[in-house]
Amino acid sequence: MARLRAIAAGISDVGLQRDHNEDCFAILKDQELYVVADGMGGHRAGDVASRLATDAMVEFFRATASDDVTWPFHFDARLSEEENRLLTGIRIANRQIIERSQRARECHGMGTTIVGALFSPLKQKMFIGHVGDSRAYRVRGGMISQLTRDHSLVNDYLLAMPELSDEQKSELPKNVITRALGMQDHVTVDLQSDESEAGDLYVLCSDGLSGMIGDEEILSVSSETDDLQEACRRLVALANEHGGEDNITAVIVRIEPSPDVEADTDPRDASTEPAEVFQPVEAKKSSG
Repeated sequence: MARLRAIAAGISDVGLQRDHNEDCFAILKDQELYVVADGMGGHRAGDVASRLATDAMVEFFRATASDDVTWPFHFDARLSEEENRLLTGIRIANRQIIERSQRARECHGMGTTIVGALFSPLKQKMFIGHVGDSRAYRVRGGMISQLTRDHSLVNDYLLAMPELSDEQKSELPKNVITRALGMQDHVTVDLQSDESEAGDLYVLCSDGLSGMIGDEEILSVSSETDDLQEACRRLVALANEHGGEDNITAVIVRIEPSPDVEADTDPRDASTEPAEVFQPVEAKKSSG
């Protein structure tokens, strides 16, 4: 079986209606980690929360690149190592946000959604953990699948009362999330894995993208160019064309055959590349 690898690109944009960007993303190439966070909170604390979350994930994954490390949370033997790393990284992010919120009055009540994807070349799987309504999609064979379920009030109502009429659904409050980092000491993280194939695209995004354009548009735009950075730019541009009501962040990860490598090479032995962590300090509105 041919070894697979992941390559990725990302972009974040303030959108057309907001005056600053509370989204943040991280691409940690040497650990195959990809993260999108969408912050919330008063006094511009949302950008603090999203940056704390992405930084915490990156720092934890760098610290656990070797096996000789003590984890701050219990290792769950029922889960794979990849799932444990995602779970622990997100829990650490949650703890850091709560601690900062308690220390700094201007950060009180801040929080963030998060979606993290971890690719395992050895297992040829993508592992995904998420909290909130930032999403992960998979594009394969001309079809798109939403891999995550939004932790939102609308979704919770529909799960409890699937017989709701369209009129009743339209009356439900939109954009109210029921899970986020920073809300409580213990955070419930949804975990899953996906068997990857060459050619797969994984799209991670904040709701500023998924709330502005439909799944079929994400499928079309992400597939129309092999340049991942350009695909991200086109997704953001389309979301802005549709109103740009929120900050917009997209990370696209492509799975492709890896160049020939020795079978017993551990990808963690590769030279460490810097993480790409993006969050503008002062972002200007797009010109439309």
